[in-house]
This record gives sequence, C-alpha cells and structure tokens, in this order.
Amino acid sequence: MKQFTMPHTQITAPNVVLGLMRIAEKSDEEIRTLVRAAREAGIDFFDHADIYGDTTHRCEERFAEAMQLTSSEREQVTIQSKAGIVTDGPYYDYSYDHLIRSVEGSLRALGTDYLDILLLHRPDALVEPEEVARAFDELQAAGKVKHFGVSNHTPRQIELLQKHLDQPIVANQLQLSITHSTFIAQGVSANMQGPDQAIVRDGGGILDFCRLHDITVQAWSPFQARFFDGVFLGHPEFAELNAVIDRLAAKYDVTPEGIATTWITRHPAQMQVVLGTTTPQRVSDSAAGSEVPLTRAEWYELFRAAGWLVP
Repeated sequence: MKQFTMPHTQITAPNVVLGLMRIAEKSDEEIRTLVRAAREAGIDFFDHADIYGDTTHRCEERFAEAMQLTSSEREQVTIQSKAGIVTDGPYYDYSYDHLIRSVEGSLRALGTDYLDILLLHRPDALVEPEEVARAFDELQAAGKVKHFGVSNHTPRQIELLQKHLDQPIVANQLQLSITHSTFIAQGVSANMQGPDQAIVRDGGGILDFCRLHDITVQAWSPFQARFFDGVFLGHPEFAELNAVIDRLAAKYDVTPEGIATTWITRHPAQMQVVLGTTTPQRVSDSAAGSEVPLTRAEWYELFRAAGWLVP
C-alpha cells in the first residue's frame, strides 16, 4: 500500500481509504471483519460523516460499538468525519452552532476525544466564513479536531473559506472515477471547440488548484459510472472500457477493482481513493491496485475507452 504524508499535517496516510457509510445494519462481527480486511491491506484511514446511517451519527456509533478501540489502537488509525448536511430539510448548515454540535455528536458516537480531520460535507449557499472560522478555532484549541478540509467544493469556495481561516484546508473530497472524471477531462480538453468536457464547470481547474495549494483530493465513488446510477465494472454500456480493464487486470494480476483504483492512484496529484464497499474481498482487491505501475499509455488508454479523450 502506497503511503504519503498528507500536506499540512503529520498524518502518514494510505492512498486508499475505507468509507463507512453503509455499515449501519451490519453486525459487530461483519464490521470487524471489514475493518480487519482493510488493516491487513494497509488501510488505517477511516471516513465517516454525521449523516451516514438511518439516524444521525448511526454509522459512527456502529463503528465504535463494533471496534471498541483502546486509546493505543485509536492512535494507530486516522478517523475523518464530515458535517454540514441537515437531513431534515434537506439543507446545508455551516453555522457555528451546527458545526460545534455535529462534532460533539461525532465524538460521542465514535467514543473518541478527537477527530483527525473534519470535512465540510457539501457547500452551504448561506455560509458565513467568519462563523466557520470561529468553530474551527474553538474545535482546534480544545483538541477536538486536528485538521480541517472540505468536500465537493470549488476553487472559489475554498478561497472564500481560506480567507477567514487560520487553519489550512488539507483535503477536498470529490466524486471521481474513470467514467466520472470531468474535472480531469476539462484540463485535457482545454481550448477545444465542441467537446462537452471542454466546458468549464464549477469555476474550472479544481484539480490544479488543489495541487497548487497542497490540498489532498479524496476520490469518492471510484467505481460509480455517473452519479449513483450503478458501477461501470462489468456493465455492458461500458464494454470497450471493461475490455481494457480486464486485459490490464490480467497483465498486472489484480482484479478489475484494482485497475479502477490504480487509474486514480497513478495520477501524480497523489489522490486518495475512498472505498464505499462493505465486502471485505472487494476492499482487498481494490487495495491491491494501490501500487500497480500503470504506464502513461495504459492510463490514457483507459481514459480514451471511457470516452473522454478527444483526438
């Protein structure tokens, strides 16, 4: 498993993360087996959010109930959670009160004194950056959150927050897969007339922005075809892509999940892949792609087979 030091932190992080949004109905033993598979594969970084589960903080609670981490075990892992989405609306809330309340709830649910990283989950149109800054200052001063980041944010939204923050933004969690790679395709298609991916969205340049500012991109839904409409692996709609994936999987002696993972980890931006599976074998298979040495030609062949590369 490839590891790196996350910029602006002292966290030694794997380039594959285990997301735990689907464990609410799993038994303690199923959760332990899933986490054990992740740890054996070199994954010691766990991604949560206050809204994961059928009730607020439920998946965080189930993780804590199943794992019963001792203080020394807690120090061996990185725990990240998110705040900002209110499911009752639904709507978004980055107010001081909501952020403090959410973090306190996550700490209780997880049975821990601190979060290694807190992410703002989705942009709040009514954000008051000064309130976010006050919440971050208080949480950091109390030792309750060590580092801060965002999810699904544009360059300008990050700059607006950063103008008021004393803490650096260390991560931006964005949807990314071979078939959902618009923010990579935009750069490749720059100054081309006609291709849809040449259209600038979300202010453009989010990947370059994150690289310039040492913000780690965390890729969620790495196997999703588009936006929660099924995986592309083995799907007949992506026959050409899957043929390339299968050939490369055979060449490198990994599964298709491993190739889908390495397509992201091969990128020099040093991104993390956030897995959402609850199948231990799929975790192991995906993690095996962490160090596959895809060539530049192979990376672009996958990109082209997904329909992104314009001659």
